[in-house]
Amino acid sequence: MARGTVNKVIIVGRLGSDPDVRYTSGGMAVANLSIATNERVPAGEGNWEERTEWHRVVVFGKQAESCGNYLSKGRLVFVEGSLRTKQWEDTQGIKRYTTEIVARDVQFLGGGEGQGRQQQEGERNYSRSENQGFSDRSSTEELPPAPDSKDDDIPF
Repeated sequence: MARGTVNKVIIVGRLGSDPDVRYTSGGMAVANLSIATNERVPAGEGNWEERTEWHRVVVFGKQAESCGNYLSKGRLVFVEGSLRTKQWEDTQGIKRYTTEIVARDVQFLGGGEGQGRQQQEGERNYSRSENQGFSDRSSTEELPPAPDSKDDDIPF
């Protein structure tokens, strides 16, 4: 990693379609996800509007297989990864670009329209088929309140 630079993305959104899982010639699973996030933005005169942003996400290996097995359209997911921009030339010789999120972690959150293709009773919110350092905290569990802090307590 170059000094002084950061390439990190975190999104929480809903799948716009079922995962598209394919395999490389070497047998590695690659899942392509389309995830929507929403935000409220000012629309003028005191009004607000909902704006949807679509994100391309690519997931590799066992996580990709888990995405294919357990996710479906409408499911809420947490994704942490980095941005990658691809460049290619189309059939007319025009340079094209696309930016996607390369996922390091995908966590399956609360339900949605789709509950997953192979969801079983007692499924936990792990991002991988094995628990590799992720908690099994329910997405509905309340977090403790934030401690009160005052700027006067900061020593600098």
